[in-house]
Amino acid sequence: MNPIDNKMRGRVEDKVALVTGGASGIGQAVAILLAKEGARVVVADLDESGAIQTTETITAAGGIALARRLDVTSDADWHQTIQFLEQTWGPPDVLVQSAGISFAKAITEMTLEEWRHVMAVNLDSIFLGTCAGIKSMQQNRRGSIINVASASGIKASPGASAYCASKAGVIHFSKTAALECIQRGDNIRINSISPGGVRTPMWSNMPNWAEVARSEPWNAPVDTVPLKRFAEPAEIAQAVMFLASDESSYITGTDLVVDGGYTA
Repeated sequence: MNPIDNKMRGRVEDKVALVTGGASGIGQAVAILLAKEGARVVVADLDESGAIQTTETITAAGGIALARRLDVTSDADWHQTIQFLEQTWGPPDVLVQSAGISFAKAITEMTLEEWRHVMAVNLDSIFLGTCAGIKSMQQNRRGSIINVASASGIKASPGASAYCASKAGVIHFSKTAALECIQRGDNIRINSISPGGVRTPMWSNMPNWAEVARSEPWNAPVDTVPLKRFAEPAEIAQAVMFLASDESSYITGTDLVVDGGYTA
């Protein structure tokens, strides 16, 4: 192939991608960018109508996408979604796990049920999706899995112990899964990405942040975020794109921090 022609191709041209949490926020931005760069994308979310809206945005711009309702805490749902993908386009080349919830409550006020719910959505789902993704990707002996963690998995945040613990788990689990794939020779790369504050709908439900989420612009205190602002979802999507593409072919078992200097 002519090198010039190669440069004209999308960064994930002809790849098959599955994105969870694709109805809004980071997941939506990732799905749109992957499709723009040539991937065929299944947009999965518990919010099926939101997933459909994302696919409509993609197809209106000339991309290829399908919507799928997915409860990321359900092993059966994961099995059915991967089976649907394999029957439609084949095993995924890219799996981006962006689904998650925010939660803030003091440890002494939190119930065990609340703790377990956060872990189920933010961490158990990563185990289920990674396991399902690896098994499917092994058919083609290639793939890239990107698990969305958080800067809160690196730097503690009082009042958000369950959220911080779940995201710390995502980071370390991803590293371990990456090493297992290397040991087997799967040619499957697994990385996590840790965003700082991002302009997404979930902040409007967070104590102490709802007022910020209603303001314009979303300025962050300089003593908290050196860059003095929240990130846009598209900025996080660009980092995910790098890990999804062959540009990061020598990167696995790492956590890419995109936090405006928050954890520096």
